[in-house]
Amino acid sequence: MAAPDVSISTAAPAGWDDYVRAHADASAYHQSEFVRVGHTAFRLKCYFLTAKTADGRICGVLPLIEQPGLTFKRNLVSVPFFNYGGALVDDDAALLALGRAAERLAAERGAKQVELRHSRAMPALEYAVSLDKVSMILPLPETAEAMSKALGSKLRSQIKRSDRENPEVKVGGVDLLGDFYTVFCSVMRDLGTPVYPQKFFRAVLAAAGDQAVIVTVYIKGEPVGAAFLVRWRDGIEVPWAATLNRVKGLSINMKLYWELLQRSIAMGCKSFDFGRSTVDSGTYNFKRQWGAQPVQLHWQHWSRDGSHKSDRLSTRDSLSSVVRMWSKLPLPVANWLGPHISPKLPW
Repeated sequence: MAAPDVSISTAAPAGWDDYVRAHADASAYHQSEFVRVGHTAFRLKCYFLTAKTADGRICGVLPLIEQPGLTFKRNLVSVPFFNYGGALVDDDAALLALGRAAERLAAERGAKQVELRHSRAMPALEYAVSLDKVSMILPLPETAEAMSKALGSKLRSQIKRSDRENPEVKVGGVDLLGDFYTVFCSVMRDLGTPVYPQKFFRAVLAAAGDQAVIVTVYIKGEPVGAAFLVRWRDGIEVPWAATLNRVKGLSINMKLYWELLQRSIAMGCKSFDFGRSTVDSGTYNFKRQWGAQPVQLHWQHWSRDGSHKSDRLSTRDSLSSVVRMWSKLPLPVANWLGPHISPKLPW
């Protein structure tokens, strides 16, 4: 059987989204509008690699974003800014054809590395694999009452503790973006992480349409906790959530996640994705207490120099001192600098 032909375009070809919607391994971020978020927010180049059989049928797709690095090196990533991406294929022949096409594109564009964010093992593609991250997934019951019973008395008491502050919860979209961003910026500074610009989240909302909502918690009219929810099929993910450090002792973070879970159940979702974590980290243990279970992520890397070492891991390790320094910056300074740096970070 002849190898599939692969075309490369800067716009989604006809049939791309139909193929994504039908594929079992697809995520919301494979949809063409999400692929273009990097271009909309940061003017990054986007490439749609499409494998077709001899009779013209799509048998695989691979979105790639050309992401500049901090040291003037560029990478091709499928896809940055989100937890999921990578190739969607019918078979190994399509996977290998897409991989070879990605390598050729990297050479043409002078990119150092190709990173494919797969949610399952793809052994036919003999790239190096990073296994340092897992998704934390919680199967959801049919009712909030059943969820509450499953949480146990300790978590229920922590959630109830927040009620003493009379928190107000709002659910919306772009109308709550400013309040979400206020909380998010403060928390990212405290974590030592340059923040994405607000226009990035606006682009995500535009791409998601009715697939995404923002949930925000207020105390006395001030936003103190906020999160994004992105739905895909019968599952829902919280890719970004933040609670101000000064109110965590009031269990506002517990209140926020309980609201997220309740809303997800009311929407008829069957699973809740807490996002990615490193095993045994603080965020991993926080998510585990809700009953979430780890699901291994398989991020594959190919490098033009043959090293096949993840830039993401090496950059993270080398920036540990910068992270400590960043967390000490005045918030206005961090908020001004962050949007200039964050599009180049490999996580």
